Amino acid sequence: MKIRYFTDTDTALIEFSNELISETKEISENLYIDLDDKGNLVSMTIEHAKEKANLSEVSYLQMEKMLRDKATKPTRSTRG
Repeated sequence: MKIRYFTDTDTALIEFSNELISETKEISENLYIDLDDKGNLVSMTIEHAKEKANLSEVSYLQMEKMLRDKATKPTRSTRG
């Protein structure tokens, strides 16, 4: 995945794959998605990105399976 930010237009382009784009869909006034010929997501464009997507700070967190499982499963306390 690549994230490109164009300061001159305040536009972010998030690329998920290198497949050829066969269709672009407008999701909202400032959000567009590009799909390949199978309907898979290729990229996403966010206009007015600083305001709409809070791109002043971008971070990446990779969640491991155990951490996700612990975060989603409720824990029970045993008090005696």
